[in-house]
Amino acid sequence: MCAATSSTGGVGMPKVQFNKSAEKAEKKKKKKKEGDSEKDGHHGITFNKAFGQHILKNPLVINAIIEKSGLQSTDVVLEIGPGTGNLTEKLLQSCKQVVAMEIDPRMVQELHKRFMGGPHGHKLKIIQGNCIKNELPFFNVCVANVPYAISSALVFKLLRHRPLFRCAVLMFQREFAMRLVAKPNTSMYCRLSSNTQLLSRVDHLMKISKNSFKPPPKVESSVVRIEPKRPAPEVSFEEWDGMVKVCFNRPNKMLGGNFRTKAVLKHLHDIHLGYCKMLNKEPKEMDDFKAAVEDALETTGLIERRTRTLEESDFMTLLEAFHSRDVYFV
Repeated sequence: MCAATSSTGGVGMPKVQFNKSAEKAEKKKKKKKEGDSEKDGHHGITFNKAFGQHILKNPLVINAIIEKSGLQSTDVVLEIGPGTGNLTEKLLQSCKQVVAMEIDPRMVQELHKRFMGGPHGHKLKIIQGNCIKNELPFFNVCVANVPYAISSALVFKLLRHRPLFRCAVLMFQREFAMRLVAKPNTSMYCRLSSNTQLLSRVDHLMKISKNSFKPPPKVESSVVRIEPKRPAPEVSFEEWDGMVKVCFNRPNKMLGGNFRTKAVLKHLHDIHLGYCKMLNKEPKEMDDFKAAVEDALETTGLIERRTRTLEESDFMTLLEAFHSRDVYFV
C-alpha cells in the first residue's frame, strides 16, 4: 500500500520507526519473568528461583539415589529441600523416619497435603527453616538436592555435625561436585577439595541431566556420596583451613612465595602476638618470625613445591612444622 502525500508539498507521511532495541529488551524481560516463576503442572506451584528451586522429577534418578544411599529400615534420614516431595515419597518407604527441612512455606504446605494422613505420614517430620542458620536434628543419612548458593556452607555444616552420620548423598552443580572429588595435580584441585577430603571420603556417583528437573537449571548436575572419616582427624579444622587458604592463594606458584608476601606475614604475625599474649609468652619480632616461617617451609622440603601438587600428608606435616614454631592461622 502506497504512502499518502501531503497536499502542501507532496512529501510522504513520515514512516513509523520501531525501536528494535526496546522491543528486544521487552522480550528479554518477559522471558526472564517467565523463567523466574515456572509452574509445576502437577502441583500448580510457582517455583521460586531465589531459593534455587529445581524439583527433581526423573523417577530413574530418584530410584538411583535411594539405592546409592544404602538405607536401612532403622535409619533417620535428613532431607534438605524436599520441594514437592518426589524424593521424600521413596525415602519414606525405605527408612524409619524422614526429617524434611524446607525453607519455603508453600512447599511445607504441599508436603503436608501430600503425605499427612497417608500410609507413611507418621514417619515424616517437617521442619520449616533455613538449614544453614538453624541447628540440624539427629540423623544417620542425609539426602539433598542442594541449591548452589549454599553448597559449600552445607558440606561443612554437615561434616562438623555431631554425632557423626553414616553418609550423605548430595546433588550439586557439576563443577562444584568435581571440585569436591578432585585430586592433587589436577586442574580442579582446590581449597574445597583439600578441606572436604581431610574430613571425609568423597565419591562421585553419577551425572544428572538438567532435563531431570522442573524447571531445568542452566547447568548439569552430579550426585556425590560423602562419608565422614572415623575417627575424625586430630587436627583443628580452623587451623587447617587457615593454612590451606594461604597455600591456595596462588595454587600454581611455589609454596614459599605464598608465605613471603607482606600481607600474609603481617596477618600471621598479628595472630602470633595475640597467641603469645594469651599464653604469657615472649613474642618474636617480625624478622625472627619471618625466619621461623621460612624455616618451617625449608625443613619440610615443601618450600619449592606448588600447592596444587600437595597431598593431605604434606599439608599435615607443614601445619605441624608451623605450630612447633608458634606460627598459627586463627
